[in-house]
Amino acid sequence: MTTPPTEKSTRALCILWPAFVMAGVLETVVFAVVDPHHLQWFGSTPIEWQPTTLYSVAFLLFWVVISLASSITQFLVHPDAR
Repeated sequence: MTTPPTEKSTRALCILWPAFVMAGVLETVVFAVVDPHHLQWFGSTPIEWQPTTLYSVAFLLFWVVISLASSITQFLVHPDAR
C-alpha cells in the first residue's frame, strides 16, 4: 500500500518538474546560438571544458535558478504555508 503524497512533496514536485523541463528548453536555445568551444571566463581565458561537461553544468545552473524563482513565487502566493 502506498501513502498519499504530502503537501510539501506535491509542492516540491510542482516546482522542480516544470523547472527541469524549462532548464532543458533554455539549454537547447542557448547552445543553439552559442558555440561551447568559444566561451571565455568573463572575456579573458577560454573555458577549456569538454562540451558535455559544459552542457551539464549549464543545465544544472539553469535548473537551480528556475527552481529558486518558482520557489519564491510559491512562497509569495502561499505565505501562510510556512
